[in-house]
Amino acid sequence: MRITRANLKLLARSRVDILLAKSIETAKEDLNLAKRQARLSRQICLKYNLRLLYGEKQLFCRKCKKFIVPGVTSRVRIGHSPKAIRITCLECGHTYRKLYKNKNKKSK
Repeated sequence: MRITRANLKLLARSRVDILLAKSIETAKEDLNLAKRQARLSRQICLKYNLRLLYGEKQLFCRKCKKFIVPGVTSRVRIGHSPKAIRITCLECGHTYRKLYKNKNKKSK
């Protein structure tokens, strides 16, 4: 089998998926191991020019780029006045919001 760039990208994508899944599993028991796994998966993405999926991208802080796990290394709060979820990184203190809309309201 000949190694092509497409095959390398597929292999890298599978490694990233495995590493991120393992880092989420081990975050509560061994946080340092989980951080190393997440950092390695991010380095693989940078090396092979892969994009993280939306759900995977939410696992990293936007400011310091460190691995965040809700309830362990980040604080998640729900805002009421603008309907938003506020996520605070406990490593650097950066807070960002994800706005959401209520789907149950009828439009006029």
